[in-house]
Amino acid sequence: MDMNRLGQRLKGDPLSWLLEPDPANPGVRYFALRDLLDRPEDDADVQTARAVVMTSGPVPAILNAQYPEGYWVKPGSGYSPKYRGTVWQIIFLAELGADPADERVRQGCEYLLSHSIAANGAFSCLQAPVPSGAIPCLNGNLLRALLRLGYENDPRVQTALDWLARSITGEGQFRYLKSGTSGPNCACSANGGQPCAWGAVKAIRALIAVPPGQRTPAVQHAIEAGAEFLLSRDPAVADYPHTERVSSTWFKFGFPLSYWSDVLEIVEVLAGLGYGRDPRLAPAIEFILSKQDTAGRWKLENALNGKMWADIERKGRPSKWVTLRARRALKATDAHDD
Repeated sequence: MDMNRLGQRLKGDPLSWLLEPDPANPGVRYFALRDLLDRPEDDADVQTARAVVMTSGPVPAILNAQYPEGYWVKPGSGYSPKYRGTVWQIIFLAELGADPADERVRQGCEYLLSHSIAANGAFSCLQAPVPSGAIPCLNGNLLRALLRLGYENDPRVQTALDWLARSITGEGQFRYLKSGTSGPNCACSANGGQPCAWGAVKAIRALIAVPPGQRTPAVQHAIEAGAEFLLSRDPAVADYPHTERVSSTWFKFGFPLSYWSDVLEIVEVLAGLGYGRDPRLAPAIEFILSKQDTAGRWKLENALNGKMWADIERKGRPSKWVTLRARRALKATDAHDD
């Protein structure tokens, strides 16, 4: 596909729809101002939009379910119960645009950092956090969330970032385990010990959230290795190593994502690294464009409704969150020269 013709392939401009006040999904306006219109964080409209995120929609529902000590549902590492425990709330709060300065958000982050890290410095999915529960998707999701929530300089976050980077490349005599992270390129016991593309997308998404000038050699090497792994298959087909069959979730766009990924996320990650005009990414971009409706919107095809503290949009309907994701990914494809 000729990337210069990308704008001509869009069937409509939903920007006004994304920017309209929406008490049910106020984070959409915040991110649209920031990511689509490139407004700075200190812009008055951006600040107002973020303030609304904290008073309406899913973020207050999540924070209202928080215990005074900072956790959700039960003490411990917080991976379970899925989508209502502490781990997931930190991920969702970041995805929804929660204010990092909010005391409740910071209390949740501090609880997570104090109760979920194993002896190897990585986040563990097990109730008693041990290294065998450290998996790439979890660490990628949490580290990206913590970076977005203002913890980029926390030594615990820096240690976990180093673990994540070395887990991808094997540098520094990295110790792989039979359980959890079992080999380079995000190999995981949950994927039969094979490299896991879901984990790779989450890991690289976290590592590129580190500003380029602050990336260690280990982080930079991991980004390069992860990108080449993701481009080793056609992302539009997503036939990465798997135990049974290619998961249909690759092709169903949703929000928020969990440990799984989709074609949109691959494109946003790789385009953000400068691969937007790489021919290997062209079929995935075509696939994204093919799913828009006549107004240039995308449907919610994959949802966690009924599993989170608050439902987010209706499955099968045009989705502001998915449309935001699609336009953000497509914008990134045209942001770099060859």
